[in-house]
Amino acid sequence: MKRVLTSAALLAAALLLGACSEKPQTNAHGVRVDAAPWTGTGTGAQANTGTAFTAPGWTVGDRASWQEHLKQRALNGQNEYTRIN
Repeated sequence: MKRVLTSAALLAAALLLGACSEKPQTNAHGVRVDAAPWTGTGTGAQANTGTAFTAPGWTVGDRASWQEHLKQRALNGQNEYTRIN
């Protein structure tokens, strides 16, 4: 019984110490280089004028249009209560 408790204590100590060696998950440069979401994908032959990934009715590069589109999507498309009832 004493042997089992000692083994369990050593295993627990090894797991706890293993968590201390985790490397921090930070950006190497410390700067975000992401573009604003309303600027579009910039992919395809029609860069920033609408691609297969842009929703109809959204104007690429227009922040107000982006915010309104997200608002409507949240109200109509992602709200299960309003979608079902």
